Amino acid sequence: MYGYTISGNHITTKKLKSFLFSKNKTIVHCHRNNEILRMLFYRFLGAKFTLVATRHAESKPSSLTLFLLKKADKVVTLINSMSANLGIKNTSVGHGIQVDKFKPNTVKKLQHISQDHIILNAGRVRKAKGQLVLLEALKNLKEYSNWALVIVGKVDKPAFLEELKSIAKKHQIENQVYFVDETRDIISYYQAAKIVVAPSFSEGFSLVTAEAMSCENTVIATKDVGVHSELITNGKNGYLFEAGNNNQLEEILIKLLKDEVPMTGKAAREEIIKNWSAKKEAESLSELYIKT
Repeated sequence: MYGYTISGNHITTKKLKSFLFSKNKTIVHCHRNNEILRMLFYRFLGAKFTLVATRHAESKPSSLTLFLLKKADKVVTLINSMSANLGIKNTSVGHGIQVDKFKPNTVKKLQHISQDHIILNAGRVRKAKGQLVLLEALKNLKEYSNWALVIVGKVDKPAFLEELKSIAKKHQIENQVYFVDETRDIISYYQAAKIVVAPSFSEGFSLVTAEAMSCENTVIATKDVGVHSELITNGKNGYLFEAGNNNQLEEILIKLLKDEVPMTGKAAREEIIKNWSAKKEAESLSELYIKT
């Protein structure tokens, strides 16, 4: 582990170089362009290693990114659509969830929320994440006074937050809508929630959806966005709706609040344990490394 954006057993630059310039088989797995550039510089200096790079975005890569990915010995993508759209040979390995960490806790409560039941939205607070759609879909939340909407995440633009608050006020649900800044204790929010909504228009992978499912939330997510449609079988282990369609989202939410359709949390966790665990990801990556 080398770098500063992830926890783990980190090594020094000196130790990294000792691996790169040794005679032992060394595999370096990079996740960002600057990391690939650094490794290519070491390779220019004579280092011998296998370079694996993961592409995290679903969008078409820039010319620079594509150039760097082509320099890698193996390229990893996270979802099928990302794999198909990349345009170069790659192996799809989805993110894995630590299912022993992201697990249900039915007695978890949030002290600052007065309502008993929570609908959660987690992630960046920006237009592309669909919070406007979600608030419009919950315009009748006041009829369900024991339910709250909790939006957790870093706000990109304060003006957008004010726009969301004004919509809540317009629908007279401002006392049921809570905004929480980005937190490291996101698991507590998953555990306290019953429903998690991922209304985003675009995603790389969408860890929130997988993490929430692992915590036995009933997840409602946008169809064919990120990994949503690979994780969720509509009506079985979650619900899907067309991005931007607040009426369709409202219909699903109201049916859940009225108990007209089932909560799907248990089936959701079973899906993650079976197909999307950290153990499964590690096994897939290990197999890829061995074959390089």
